[in-house]
Amino acid sequence: MDQNNNMDSQIEELIERREKADLNGGQEKIDRHNKLGFYTARQRIAKLVDPDTFLELGKLAHSDQAGAESKSAGDGVITGLAKVNDRPVVIQAADKTVFAGTEGMVYFRKMKAAHRFAVKRGIPMINLMEGGGLRMPDGMGADGISQMLFPQELLLHQRKVPMITAILGDSFGGPTWSAVSSDFVTQVKGTAMAVAGPRMLSVATGEKVSNEELGGWKVHAEHTGQVDSFVEDEESALKAVKDFLDYFPLQGKDEPNHKKTTDNPHRILEEIADIVPTRQKRAYDMKKVIKEIVDDGDYFELKSLYGRALITCLARIDGRVVGIIANNPIMYAGAAGPKECEKATEFIVLCDSYNIPLVFLHDTPGFRVSSEAEKAKIPTNIMVWNQALAQSTVPKISIVVRKSIGAAYGNMCGPTMGADFVVAWPTAEINFTGPEVGINVVYGQELKEAENPEEKISELLDTWSFDSSPYKAAGKYLIDDVIDPRDTRKFLSQTFEYIHVGNKSKSNRNLANWPTGF
Repeated sequence: MDQNNNMDSQIEELIERREKADLNGGQEKIDRHNKLGFYTARQRIAKLVDPDTFLELGKLAHSDQAGAESKSAGDGVITGLAKVNDRPVVIQAADKTVFAGTEGMVYFRKMKAAHRFAVKRGIPMINLMEGGGLRMPDGMGADGISQMLFPQELLLHQRKVPMITAILGDSFGGPTWSAVSSDFVTQVKGTAMAVAGPRMLSVATGEKVSNEELGGWKVHAEHTGQVDSFVEDEESALKAVKDFLDYFPLQGKDEPNHKKTTDNPHRILEEIADIVPTRQKRAYDMKKVIKEIVDDGDYFELKSLYGRALITCLARIDGRVVGIIANNPIMYAGAAGPKECEKATEFIVLCDSYNIPLVFLHDTPGFRVSSEAEKAKIPTNIMVWNQALAQSTVPKISIVVRKSIGAAYGNMCGPTMGADFVVAWPTAEINFTGPEVGINVVYGQELKEAENPEEKISELLDTWSFDSSPYKAAGKYLIDDVIDPRDTRKFLSQTFEYIHVGNKSKSNRNLANWPTGF
């Protein structure tokens, strides 16, 4: 009897401890955080995961600093396992109600353990982040900092499983390291992400800067490219996490799920002729072409505001996940600069690491070369893009929609660049340079001496345009075919069906260890 009473009291004590841990930094701090317009870590997890699936690990953990035990439930981070759309995930969510979400020794242990489990068991890792970086005094002194440097689990992740980060509040230090090491990052507008906060920056360097100026969403959208999507609120950020995850396998050695679709894979694209002008210099939005081609018009774009002359997005064709790299003539006529090069490289690495076939849609007059582009290392960026392309082993299909000029024809996976198939629309213009530039270089003297230079240019343009048509390349079997634009979806559906025969479409994952940020 005494034994049973003792067990009851032990269970009661456990329940009390767990209920206290549920409140993390306390109800007052929870209310304050909510009043500021933010969800708490637990609220975020509840909104993200399937109901009743969250299994918390380390719930009773707390700071190991003397005197901090009773006010540090979870030590600033909540970790555990759950399901999202019935698929398993590992989650870590920074808890702003405990020491402002800063990282202590126990926080580090929990984070590293969660990461190790995700990799060991082949389960995607989701980071719901905000916080002020390394905690003082935990990281102070030779002994403190010696235990809290960059975790090897993060540095040696090697894209073994998808890693996804949502920046849901101001994030400095650790949350930023997680984000820039991830496959996908979404950021709520109004938050900041940077190495250190403005206060530390002011003390260390004297620079006075706001959170927004230091690491606000526009900084990352237009200048750094370190964030893939920007949203208005936390619900949208959590939706972006779910949507991205839906395109990916659980781990790098698997293929993404093939979903049944009611969208006819051989659907004729009746509207395509109205979208793409035959006049080479007329702009149009390539996103409208993509929408026509993919299942149900749905696609998930990455880095939409960075390197805007190039589109990178995930979609499905006949239920199969594909990655699309497309020039966008509505921006700089589709000519890529240094940012577009970085964007393409990073996307090729991402898709190759997770067995996602690539589709290239060409409409580019070449690279956006200039003295500023040279200062931004565009030759290196062009060749790094090519190196990633050459080392990628996922299936690749390349379609020249309207024009593909010079070296850009190669970077967009033209002939000899590793594509399974290269085809063109009849509107395609393929050449070393554009007709006007080429004619002026080759026939410059003749044009100077011509009685009617404009008439001579027109005459030469007719010849040059003929030479640039896709039929010469098709005639010598340098490209696989010239296809009816209306059959583009049908062609992609058919070729992918054959490419996937016998489970031979998996990547060799040559790029899985490519540094993140490219």
